[in-house]
Amino acid sequence: MADSSHSVPEPLSSAGSPDHLRSLWALDPTVAYLNHGSFGACPIAVLEQQQLFRSQLEAEPVRFFETQLEPLLDDSRSVLAQLIGADTANLAFVPNATTGVNTVLRSLTFQPGDELLTTNHEYNASRNALDFVAQRSGATVVVAQVPFPIASSEQAITAILDRVSPRTQLVLVDHVTSQTALVFPLKSLVKELADRGIDVLVDGAHAPGMIPLQLKELGAAYYTGNCHKWLCAPKGAAFLYVREDKQPQLRPLVISHGANSPRRDRSLFHLEFDWTGTFDPTAYLCVATAIRLMGSLFPDGWTGLMDHNRAVILSARQRLSQALGISLPCPAEMIGSMATLPLPRGSAKSLQDQLFRQFQIEVPIFPWSKEPDRAIRVSAQVYNTATEYDQLAEALRDLLSIEAKDI
Repeated sequence: MADSSHSVPEPLSSAGSPDHLRSLWALDPTVAYLNHGSFGACPIAVLEQQQLFRSQLEAEPVRFFETQLEPLLDDSRSVLAQLIGADTANLAFVPNATTGVNTVLRSLTFQPGDELLTTNHEYNASRNALDFVAQRSGATVVVAQVPFPIASSEQAITAILDRVSPRTQLVLVDHVTSQTALVFPLKSLVKELADRGIDVLVDGAHAPGMIPLQLKELGAAYYTGNCHKWLCAPKGAAFLYVREDKQPQLRPLVISHGANSPRRDRSLFHLEFDWTGTFDPTAYLCVATAIRLMGSLFPDGWTGLMDHNRAVILSARQRLSQALGISLPCPAEMIGSMATLPLPRGSAKSLQDQLFRQFQIEVPIFPWSKEPDRAIRVSAQVYNTATEYDQLAEALRDLLSIEAKDI
């Protein structure tokens, strides 16, 4: 486990006071919202831009869909590509990362005896998709047991590589794990697997806007990430990155007009993914707005924003660990802007409900299949303050003390 005395960097000064920053969101002021990681939260200005796009759409739907949509998608995709270090040609918008994972898995072909490797930290929805395609094809899902608590990022690499076999066809791995909030050492892992001729599908649901991304440099065959979480775009905005050599075998979940389009001015990849039927595309179109807004909050843009949130969460988890007498479960190098801490045995749901009902604190408590029996995950976004984490620590002390007496 990590040393709780590890020095923590101070949060950077922002362009505004905490009250000003929180006023950019429509969050309930009576709630300590420490769960940005689950569904994100969209700033008011971005929602207003979304409504402008919706008004533009409804004023002349035919013109919007037939002539205006493609250049608007291209503009938003271009801003996103620059932030995450990808070529626009390799990016498609999807509603969420779960759709991205399903799109890849449902496009690929597996045979009986093939092995699909993942970890015990994989997000449940993505694991369900993996199980589905394995059962349908006769392939086997192999689960690498990455420890938690964990002493180093090398342990994660070793645990995964130890389960690779000559039958391994694909590895599905989180970039930032959902329940345990670990940032996996993806660059090293992708390279090790590439050297073995194995493609990687990265479930990067939490990564965009939390940690720096350079997808072209990373080299993974497939990468999907949400834009509604740490990028703060509206709900229903995510992306799927597909390396150019893998695009011919990738098809959207919904086959539509693009499949037999005679057009040659756009790639088949974009023709298929950009239009899968009539839908509300405004969340996609607001990705650029969200990126620009969030990047304007600090003098050094997104670097400053990510550094700030990371410093806040490192400070918060240290304060919580000291207040509760809990050892830090992972090194600082595996932390982005969320942190998970183990808790004593008990009901995860009951504790989460009590924190909200009695203290108006929104924070997730997850059950865990091994020790620890349950864990708490806290998030840090620019609207959060040190006072909120102190309130959480005090509330947890009270509730855990009551639980201990009842045992």
